[in-house]
Amino acid sequence: MNLRGRNFLKLLDFTSDEIRYLLDLSAELKRMKMAGVSHRYLTGKNIVLLFEKTSTRTRCAFEVGAMDLGLGVTFLDPGSSQMGKKESIADTARVLGRMYDGIEYRGFSQKIVEDIARYSGVPVWNGLTDDFHPTQVLAALLTIEEKLGRLRGLNFTFMGDARNNVANSMMIGCAKMGLNFTACAPSHLYPKAELIREAEKIAAKTGSTLRFTSDIDEGASDTDIIYTDIWVSMGEPDSVWEERIAALKKYQVNKDLMAKAKPTALFMHCLPSFHDTNTSIGAEIAKKFGLPEMEVTDEVFESEQSVVFDEAENRMHTIKAVMYATLK
Repeated sequence: MNLRGRNFLKLLDFTSDEIRYLLDLSAELKRMKMAGVSHRYLTGKNIVLLFEKTSTRTRCAFEVGAMDLGLGVTFLDPGSSQMGKKESIADTARVLGRMYDGIEYRGFSQKIVEDIARYSGVPVWNGLTDDFHPTQVLAALLTIEEKLGRLRGLNFTFMGDARNNVANSMMIGCAKMGLNFTACAPSHLYPKAELIREAEKIAAKTGSTLRFTSDIDEGASDTDIIYTDIWVSMGEPDSVWEERIAALKKYQVNKDLMAKAKPTALFMHCLPSFHDTNTSIGAEIAKKFGLPEMEVTDEVFESEQSVVFDEAENRMHTIKAVMYATLK
């Protein structure tokens, strides 16, 4: 499989076989790291990380993964460059493409990462946009396969705000890899109809199914994985909290909801999570709305079914695979 020079902007751009290759490569690079086997295959190359949105997992995964591969890394936040202010996206991309071998972008608009890819002339990787979060899905798929032994035929349920970037990408990832995808959410928080149609075309070829329901029992019943995310995404105004809590409170992943799934079901979350009041936002919401746990209870988050930190670690291994595959 040759992905040299390819961009990694959304999973729609990759075939099932190409995603399979990236997952297998991720597993091999993880094995090498765990065994202490050096894999500095990209020594002499350099990458730049453009972050308009803050991050813990994405930044650390790219930086550690890059250093493991021997790459030089430059980090630029909004205050460290002129991108979009004194210099256009196109001009910035052309400058960076002359200096770096690869570019990561994490920010708001999918159009920005697409424009960087269009003008830079080097591989560009999507670390998150408002529409898609493809590296998160690779990490989720690798974790599911590690824990349950396979992907094809498993039942996957996304619970809560099912039209955010993670839900969008998980729907495509499940369709590509043969998992049966369910979005369990209020109907106004389903993925966009156009994206659903694209996923349905893919699912028809891979044999997976797509289902959209507002019913908790239907969504959680007989599922192998329950996945959720925070109810208000980064960049959304605080004014939506009241509306979102009212719409999604009943979709909170708690012990009773997990009991509706298979006994072997996994709980997954892209993180960060508001499962307690040990954050400023968690404490504020608890005080204002009387809700000390939001999208998931602390009991489920800390349970044996929870694999959230395995998934977080796998961000590093899968991102490393993407960088290696496109730069080797």
